[in-house]
Amino acid sequence: MTMDRTDAERLEIVTSDARLQEIAGPWMDLWRNVDGLIFQSHAWVSGWWRTIPDASRRSLRIGLVWKGDRLLAVAPLAIGRRKGLRFLEWAASSYTDYGDVLAAPECPAACLERLWRTISAMGGYDIAFLNRLQPDAAAHRLIAPAVRASTLRPNHRAEESYRVVGDWANGAAWLNSQSKKARQNYRRAIKTLEESGDIRFRLVGDDEPLQPILDRLAALKRKWLAAHERQSQLFDEGTPILASLVQALADHGLLRIFVLECNGAIIAVSVNFVQRRTMMAFVTTYDPDFFKGSPGMVLMMDYIMWSIDQGLSTVDFLCGAEAFKERLATRSLKLTSVSGARTLTGAAMSLADGLRHKFRNARSGNRPAASAPEEQAKVA
Repeated sequence: MTMDRTDAERLEIVTSDARLQEIAGPWMDLWRNVDGLIFQSHAWVSGWWRTIPDASRRSLRIGLVWKGDRLLAVAPLAIGRRKGLRFLEWAASSYTDYGDVLAAPECPAACLERLWRTISAMGGYDIAFLNRLQPDAAAHRLIAPAVRASTLRPNHRAEESYRVVGDWANGAAWLNSQSKKARQNYRRAIKTLEESGDIRFRLVGDDEPLQPILDRLAALKRKWLAAHERQSQLFDEGTPILASLVQALADHGLLRIFVLECNGAIIAVSVNFVQRRTMMAFVTTYDPDFFKGSPGMVLMMDYIMWSIDQGLSTVDFLCGAEAFKERLATRSLKLTSVSGARTLTGAAMSLADGLRHKFRNARSGNRPAASAPEEQAKVA
């Protein structure tokens, strides 16, 4: 734990698990007051930290701004290792679709600037990489002065977030607004699935045990990962990470799990949550044995209609530019990133990455760089 005092505000950098648990109350108060997303909540960060199997290879860098006993800002950062380098990034970055800081409106900009300088001065990393920044992210208040000082610079890595937004009277009206081909594909898929048995779409009840559903989801996801030669700790057999993050959603009353069943067996599942009148799709997968019936697509269209019927304003597919999301979306949002080298090794890696990006642009016509495989695997 590191502190710095200036005027009425003071800074603190949390590096220990014990201190992380101690600040749960003030962090939760700030999160609720600024209407933060679950990704910036104490429950999300601590749930990730206490369940990751490689915590010994990581370090916390949770930046705080205090005024008296009141918490004014949280920068939830951590140091992880990839490709032989140490990255300063968002805590739980692989499972965080929108990276950001929490900052009360009255938190002075100078405090956020000083908070970043303090974290940077502590070192312990080769490259800082803060990604998935929405245009209105509070993190821009943290990083803008640093960008001018060349500590952090815009990075070429960007991602798309697709959403369904519109004015429909109900879910049926939304379905009718789709193209003739889309409507036919949906109905044809249901008929194909019905050839295998009784098909049922439903929202999982609050009183149902979650673990059997999560076990089924993880098993199906491991099939998908193996088929695409990818890996993700989130779905490793026996790992508690997924259950911990889902429990954070449940504890805050945000969790919505939708399933598509055939004769009572789950053939598609989507772990979603609702915040700011928006249905957000965290993890979705399906049983490849039912591939011809497109169960994932049917489930997605069903929960879109359910969301509209419930009066929600938006369905957000979160990160990932998969084609099926783009086909259904009415809007997209570009998520940006910034990075900065701290060591010579980091500077060399950043230079090489930039040269590779320029080379790819020259050959491919400026297509955006893809996300890390683990990050894509979460929402595939």
